[in-house]
Amino acid sequence: MSYESVDGVAVALGDGVLRITLDRPKRKNAIDDDMAAALIGHFEAAQNDEAVRCILLSGAGDDFCSGFDLAARGGGDQRPRVGSIQRRLPGQAHRLIPLVLDTQVPVVCAVRGWVAGLGLHLALAADFTVVARDARVWEPFAKRGFTPDSGGTWLIPRLVGVARAKEILMLGDELTGEDAAGLGLFYRAVDGTDVDAVADEVVKRLASGPTIALGLTKWLVHRGTAKVFDEHLADEGFAMELSSRADDFKEGITAMAEKRDPRFSGR
Repeated sequence: MSYESVDGVAVALGDGVLRITLDRPKRKNAIDDDMAAALIGHFEAAQNDEAVRCILLSGAGDDFCSGFDLAARGGGDQRPRVGSIQRRLPGQAHRLIPLVLDTQVPVVCAVRGWVAGLGLHLALAADFTVVARDARVWEPFAKRGFTPDSGGTWLIPRLVGVARAKEILMLGDELTGEDAAGLGLFYRAVDGTDVDAVADEVVKRLASGPTIALGLTKWLVHRGTAKVFDEHLADEGFAMELSSRADDFKEGITAMAEKRDPRFSGR
């Protein structure tokens, strides 16, 4: 399966890692319609590609992503009619975030500079986000007289609780990457010069792990928030049955018996 770079999105596959880079630095990597379509295509393809064992999402230049590029859509002076707002929303963003959440391989995000709006929601949907301590984390909606989109009101309460979510979404104050990681929004905050190295270290660990078991674990964690305990135990049993049929399960048991580190193949 091939992955082609397009204007604004660079992509490369190697060593089990699909590296996707938002590549529009002059616009702080703001995502337009074409970029959103490309991202959706790459994540959909990765779902069915055994060569992909981990996805790394990053931004070119000084920023990760300043959000959806509303300017690229143009606009007018005419006030929109009541009920027309939804048709003006970045509908592809509402497809993209669920794909990041549901992709059955780990997703790692490397963040520096601006991370706002849709860009922030991408980083929150990733499984492990490494952020620069001085990154500028912002939900701009309240200060633009608009309501959040692309799943922000779903993601943030689940990560930091309802009270903190209201603070972030309704007051609209900018956070540093260090503050955001301290609240639990991100996996880890590091110096800006270390973001890529730390993210690569996490990617290497995940890409060499038991891909099927990791994907099922991710599925269980996300699904479990909407299930009662007994139903979730049934899901765990289903996942255990699937993972026990994988080659990596056999390798894990053999490695334990032979007192060595496992060498997982992702199958």
